[in-house]
Amino acid sequence: MNKFEYVDPLIGSVGEVDDNEACHGGGKVHPGACVPGGLVQLSPDTITAGDNGTGYSYLHNTIEGFSFNHMSGIGWYGDLGNLQVMPVVGDTDLRSGTNAEVPFNKGTLGWCSPFSHENECAKAGYYSVLLNRYNIKAEATVSERTGMLKFTYPETDDARVIFNFSRRIGGHADFQSVEIIDSTTFKGYIKCTPAGGGFGRGHGNISYTLCFYMKLSHAPEEIKFFENEEFVNISGNSYEGEDVGMLALFGKLSQPLTVSVGLSYTDLEGAQKNFEAENTDFDKMRRTAEQKWEDVFSCVDVEGSDETDLTLFYTCLYHTLLDPRIMADTDGRYKMADGSIHKSTYTHRTMFSGWDVYRSEFPLLTVIRPDIVNDTVNSLLNIALLKNSSMAKWELMGIDAGCMVGDPALIVTADAFVKGIRNFDTEKAYAVSLASANCSKELFGKEFHSVRPEDFKFTDIYLKDAYVPYRLSLSLELLTADFALHKFAQATGNKKDAQYFLDRANRYKENYDKHLGFLAPRDENGEFLFLEEGLYDTDGCVESNILQQTWFVPYDVEGLCCELFGKERAINLLEKFFDKADLSALWNDDYNHSNEPCHNITHYFNILGKPHRTQYWTRRVQKESYRLGPFGFCGNEDVGQLSAWYVLSAMGFAQICPAEPVYQLNTPLFQKAKVKLSKEYHGCKTADTLEIVCDKNPLDFPYIKEVYLNGNKINSTFVTYEDITNGGRLEFILSETP
Repeated sequence: MNKFEYVDPLIGSVGEVDDNEACHGGGKVHPGACVPGGLVQLSPDTITAGDNGTGYSYLHNTIEGFSFNHMSGIGWYGDLGNLQVMPVVGDTDLRSGTNAEVPFNKGTLGWCSPFSHENECAKAGYYSVLLNRYNIKAEATVSERTGMLKFTYPETDDARVIFNFSRRIGGHADFQSVEIIDSTTFKGYIKCTPAGGGFGRGHGNISYTLCFYMKLSHAPEEIKFFENEEFVNISGNSYEGEDVGMLALFGKLSQPLTVSVGLSYTDLEGAQKNFEAENTDFDKMRRTAEQKWEDVFSCVDVEGSDETDLTLFYTCLYHTLLDPRIMADTDGRYKMADGSIHKSTYTHRTMFSGWDVYRSEFPLLTVIRPDIVNDTVNSLLNIALLKNSSMAKWELMGIDAGCMVGDPALIVTADAFVKGIRNFDTEKAYAVSLASANCSKELFGKEFHSVRPEDFKFTDIYLKDAYVPYRLSLSLELLTADFALHKFAQATGNKKDAQYFLDRANRYKENYDKHLGFLAPRDENGEFLFLEEGLYDTDGCVESNILQQTWFVPYDVEGLCCELFGKERAINLLEKFFDKADLSALWNDDYNHSNEPCHNITHYFNILGKPHRTQYWTRRVQKESYRLGPFGFCGNEDVGQLSAWYVLSAMGFAQICPAEPVYQLNTPLFQKAKVKLSKEYHGCKTADTLEIVCDKNPLDFPYIKEVYLNGNKINSTFVTYEDITNGGRLEFILSETP
C-alpha cells in the first residue's frame, strides 16, 4: 500500500470540548486537503466560534462551508479561514447560522447543512463529504497555492453557490473587494486586521491581505451580491465592503461544478500567476497531491506489522510536514508585514509556533528536511532584520503574535548552526541573537526591540540575577535559550560570549527552593513565593505546574537531578511522576504529554543510568497518548510538535537539549526504518541513508540489549547528530526483559 494511504487527517480533529470532559480540548487539527508545506489548506468549516482554531471540530454535526486557508493544531481561537464557499439548493438565509463571531439577525436556520461522518472521507490531499440538507457531494483537493472544490448536485432546477468573503476564524475580515472579470472568472482581496479579531481574538495583532483569482467551470445564470443579510444593487462589475457575500445561481447543472482558486498573500498578480501555474482538472490535481505526499514520505520509510502504528506514524509525519508553510508565490515573491515585496533564493515560510516546535519538530526536521529548517531560519531572520528586533516567538504572516514565552527562534537558529545548516546570514543571525539575549536597546545603529524578558519592568533584575520575578517558566525558557546561545557562540569562536551565557544558564540552580525541594518562582527580592497548592500550584508557570515545570532544565539534567534533588530521589520522583499520570487523558497534573513542558522527560532516565526506564515509559507514551480516531491526540497537536515527538521516538530518538547535537536512544517502534539524508546539508560520509534495524520485533522485545553503528558497538545511551547524518546502519539488539 502507498504510504500516503496510511494518513488519516481525522485523527485528533476534535476542537473545543466541554469543560467537564477535558481541560484543554482535543488535537484541534483540520481534516482538509493539503500538500506538504502548501500555502493552501482547503478544509470544511463546522463553526466560527469558541476555541475551535481550525474552524472544524469532529463533535459538530453541521458544515457551514469550505474555506481555503487554515491553521492546524492550534488554540487561541485561531485565524485564517478565508474565502468560504458553500453549495446550496434553493433559497437560504444569508448567514451560515453557525458563525457566532458575526450577529445573525434576520434568518433562522442559516445556510449550514447537517452531515454524517459516515459520508465523510479525509485523505492526504483530498476531502469529501455529503451535505445532507441539499444532497450535494462536496470534494476538495489542492496544489501548493491553488485549491479546487467540486460540487455534485442532485436533480434540481435551483443549484446555487454562496461565497462568504467576510468570514475569518476567530473574528471577521475587515474589508473585501470582488471584481467580475467575465462570466466564470472573479478576482479580489480580503483584508484582515486585529480590529476584526483573528489570532487571540485580535491580541495576536495579525494583519494580512489575501488575494484570490477564481474560476468556475460553469457560468452562473445570475450573480447577486449581499451584505448584512441583504441583497445589494451594484453598478458595474465589482463590489466592496465590510461584509461582502456573493450568490451564484446556476439553475440546472447536469455536470459537477468546480470552483478553482489561486491564492496569494502578495498581490492580485501573484494570485493569478499562482492559478495559471498550478490549476488543472480536479482528478489530476488530486493525483498530483497524492504523489507529492508519497514523494515526501520517502524521507522516512518504515516497515512494521502493526497497521495502527503505521497509520499513526504516517499521520504524524503528515502533520510535521504541513508547517512552516510556503508564503511565497510561484515566482518567489512574498510580502512582508510592512507591505514591502521581496524575492529571495530561499523559500519564504510562515507559521512558526516556536515554544512548541523547537523541542521535537525542528530536531526531527534537521534530520529529515534540513531545507525546511534553513528556509525557516532565513524567514525569521529577515523578518527580525526588517523590524530590528528579536526573532519572532510565534510568527504568522511576518508578525510576532507574542504567544507563549521564551526566545525559541534563537534556539532553532543556534541548533541549526551547530548542526551545519548555515545557508543564511550567520553573522547577522548571531548579532540578533546576542542583542536579544542582552536586552539591547540598539543594534546596527538603530533602536532594537528585544522579546526579553517580556515583563520589561524586571529587565534589570533579569540581566543582573538571571531570573524573571514571579515567572518560573519564563526564567527557565530564557536560560535554555542562553545555553543555546552559549553553543552558538562556541561554534562561532566567540569564547567570551560562550562562557558568559553558560555561566548565566547555570544560574537556574538559584531557583531551587530547599524548603519545597523543587524549583519555584521568586519575587523581585529573590524570596521564594508561598505556593498554596504546593507542587501542583501554577503560580509563575505557563500551561504547567511547579511539579511539571521543575524538570525543564534540558541542558543540565544531571546537575538538576543529582546535585539538587539527589539521584535516588530524582529517580523515585520521576517514577511517581509517570506512574500517577493517565497517559491517555487530555490533561494531567503529573506527567502531561498533552503539553510541551513535559516532552522528552521520558529520556531523562538514560542520563540517570536507568535506560530501561526510558525504553519502558517511552513505549507507554507512544501506545497510550496516541490513538486512532478524533480523540487520537492527547492534547493540541501544536503545529507539528506532538506529532514530531511520536515520529522521532518511533525512529528511536529524542533530542533533549536544543543546540546540543546529541540524540538520546529509545527502543524503535518499527523493526526497520530508512532515513533519506540530504547531500547538501548532511555529511553522508558513510551513506546517503541511515538504516535503523532491530534484530527482533520491537513490539515483542521492547528493551535494548546492545546498539551498533556501522558494526561498532555504542557504549552510551545516545548517538550524535553527526553519527545519524553520516549515514550507514544503526542496529538495535533487543531483549524481552530489561
